[in-house]
Amino acid sequence: MGSKYKHVFEPIRIRGVEFKNRLELAPPSPNLADREGRVTTEFVNLFRSLARGGAAVIHVGNSVVDIREACDEERQLDLGSDACILPLTRFVEMCHGFGALASLEINHNGKDSDPDKTGRPAFSPSSIIPASEVWRSRMHGRDPIPTVGMDHKKIQETVELYAMAAYRCKRAGFKMCMIHGGHGNLISQFASLLYNKRTDDYGGPLQNRARFAIEVLDRVRELCGDGFVIEYRISADEIHPDGMHFDETLRFIELIQEKVDILHVSAGLHGEFEYMRNWWQNYLMDRMYNVHYAAGVKKAFPNLLVCTVGSIMNIRQAEDIIAAGKADFVAMCRPLLADPEMPRKFASGREEDHRPCLRCQYCGHRLIIPAVINCAVNPFLGNETEFPEGRVPKAEAKKRVAVVGGGPAGIQALLTLCERGHDVTLYESKDRLGGNVVHGSALPFKQDMKDYLDYLVLQANKAPARILLNTEATKEILDAANYDALILAVGSSPWIPRLPGIDKPHVHWAPEADCGGVEVGNRTVVAGAGSVGIETAVGLKKKGKDVSVVEMAPDMSNLSISAGGAAAMELTRLIQELDIPVHLNCKLEEITDAGIICRNAKNGERVEFPADTVLLALGMSSRRETANRLRRSAPETEVFVVGDASETGNIAAAVMSAFRAAAYI
Repeated sequence: MGSKYKHVFEPIRIRGVEFKNRLELAPPSPNLADREGRVTTEFVNLFRSLARGGAAVIHVGNSVVDIREACDEERQLDLGSDACILPLTRFVEMCHGFGALASLEINHNGKDSDPDKTGRPAFSPSSIIPASEVWRSRMHGRDPIPTVGMDHKKIQETVELYAMAAYRCKRAGFKMCMIHGGHGNLISQFASLLYNKRTDDYGGPLQNRARFAIEVLDRVRELCGDGFVIEYRISADEIHPDGMHFDETLRFIELIQEKVDILHVSAGLHGEFEYMRNWWQNYLMDRMYNVHYAAGVKKAFPNLLVCTVGSIMNIRQAEDIIAAGKADFVAMCRPLLADPEMPRKFASGREEDHRPCLRCQYCGHRLIIPAVINCAVNPFLGNETEFPEGRVPKAEAKKRVAVVGGGPAGIQALLTLCERGHDVTLYESKDRLGGNVVHGSALPFKQDMKDYLDYLVLQANKAPARILLNTEATKEILDAANYDALILAVGSSPWIPRLPGIDKPHVHWAPEADCGGVEVGNRTVVAGAGSVGIETAVGLKKKGKDVSVVEMAPDMSNLSISAGGAAAMELTRLIQELDIPVHLNCKLEEITDAGIICRNAKNGERVEFPADTVLLALGMSSRRETANRLRRSAPETEVFVVGDASETGNIAAAVMSAFRAAAYI
């Protein structure tokens, strides 16, 4: 008996190529190619779990037409010579073995190509100094390098680079590819007046600016033939005030519609950092963020096959989109990275077991470090060679293991230990599981985190382990139980400074206000402008409260560190939109009945801020003393301190440290 997701799992044939369903892995960049830009064993192993998971198309991101001139990542695929073909066959044949279609997102970064990697200035339609180069030059302490405007000879050479890249894919056994014509990469740089200042046949009117895209598509079809599927990625709207907007994009689509088989509709720009949010959404933004653009394209071009992408979080949402006629295909990246098995789970009626994506952007930040791709909630991602098929092996000997703490680290440890086959007991001092995720998921705009909390609790309760709530794990209890191994995931506590008035009844830890656990007056001051403090301030302001923030640092760097770049930009935008004052250089010194007193770090003056409620968001402290009291309750080499108990950090650090500890007990 089939599933209730009739539209998602409906097969379709395009140019004689079978698509087993309407799900695509939107193209990730795994940082797993070798130094020459070739497919590696680790690369194939990572995508094996995704191909096995059930999506019809497995795209790989930002595969460049020639790495000698187009490169902006540390280890991306290079399609610039025939040497790529043999390694690519390993990826293709693996995908085909699971009934999935392999596909590469064929790209030239244009203006965003990195001169520090290529050794030459970037090419673009017109000579400019792009924002990405300004950022890079500051990092490297050099002057920005202007791009080189492409002459006609270079344009024709580059058309051939795209076509040969696609042809090499076909020779390697690919039945399709994706041509990247969006996000401010080279093809869209020609199409957009934001970057194209030319006055020749490739500039000015839209027909001229579309010429490069048309020539690329025509040459790809010429080389690859009629039996090869071309998917074309586009930004429906670049969002930038001077960029390409939806009405013009529809006219552009009219010019290329006969040349593409699937139009993959995204939005936003890659190198202009404040416009990245539209293609790389964060947890503060609406789900299914760009679907309305795909629906608009489908309405204007009903015979064109359209794929939509952008914060589509699960198969249920994908089904609704396709059933409503808003798109023919749905692409997801981060939700499938978080749970490659999601399509299989929904098809077999196990929806509740799917591991939700946080939209925390940890996977993308790994590219910037640079590091191999990982996921905050899926510790197997990027580690498939060590843990094939996303599984830990059964332990050689069953052991009795205690886990102390029921937050994300403790629950991950429990799940991994149970999968290993151990006898597991978890101790949690509170009356519920979740740890600080309970507080971190309380605000209405933290739905992604709330879904993750629900997942953790459900999976913990389904696991074959003993879970003891309202139970403080003392040394005496653990010693008496005589465990073989011990994982200490006791977490962290809010850091509370020793200041006059800190114990007053109107002073609370900020997340307690998020949960509704404390009464908040009409005038609130939040101390601390990291992500916790700013989220609390935004939540209170949306409830109509008068709220302000004080921060001892001279800037908002703590927000960027704690929230991540894109989410920090979104929170900053919300601060401005909601008119929440943030007072920098203000070190909290005293709390009075009427407010707080700070010292200005610049001039030393004492400044008073009136408040009837004071909320503290000054950071967290590891419960090391608790961990140290318990670490002799099992053989010392079999005791592991994980998560915030070891070092305060994010969910990614907590999950990975717990997984690593549990995977080898």
